[in-house]
Amino acid sequence: MSRIGKLPVILPAGVTVEVTPDNTVRVKGPLGTLSQKVDSDIKVEVGTHTDAHSGKEEPAVMVSRPTNQPRHRSLHGLYRALINNMVIGVSKGYEIKQELVGVGYKAEVKGNILEMNLGYSHDTALMLPPEITATAVTEKKGNPIITLKSIDKQLIGQVAAKIRSLRKPEPYKGKGIKFVGETLRRKAGKSASK
Repeated sequence: MSRIGKLPVILPAGVTVEVTPDNTVRVKGPLGTLSQKVDSDIKVEVGTHTDAHSGKEEPAVMVSRPTNQPRHRSLHGLYRALINNMVIGVSKGYEIKQELVGVGYKAEVKGNILEMNLGYSHDTALMLPPEITATAVTEKKGNPIITLKSIDKQLIGQVAAKIRSLRKPEPYKGKGIKFVGETLRRKAGKSASK
C-alpha cells in the first residue's frame, strides 16, 4: 500500500467534498471552492473515519486503487495529496512570503499587477492571477517583502517561483528575490592576493 495514499483525508468543520460521476472531486469550504479531475481508475469515497485515540467518528475522504501496478501506485499517493492540499486550501489557505534583497529594490501592488524595481534599467511588472492576493510591505531600513495568499497550493507555488526567477539570489552578496526563511549557499569572493 502507498503510505500516503492509504491515509484518510480528515475534513475540518465547514468543508464538504463531493465526487461527480465523471470522477471530479469538488471541495467547498469557508474560503472558496476547488475542483480536481481524478484518473478514472482511482476510487474516491467520502465517508467517516474512526480516530484511533479518541474513538470519535470524523468525516473523511478515502482514496483507493484497483491493482498494485506501478502506474496505479503512483497515482494513489498523488491524488490523495492533491485532495489533502485542496482541503487545507479551502479551510486555512496558503501564504508565501518573499524578500527582495538589494540596494534600491522596490515592490508595489497595483490591483492585480505586481510592479518591482530589481536593479535593471527598467521596472518589471507581473500580472497576478485573480485567485491570488498580494501585498508588498517595506519597513524602515528593511527589505521589501511580498506576501502572496491563495487557496490553490499549486498556483501560488508557480507564481512564487516565477517571481523568484525574475532575479534569482546570487551566491556572493545574496542579492535577489528569496523566500523568507530560505538559507542560501554563499560563496567567498576573490580574496586579495599578496
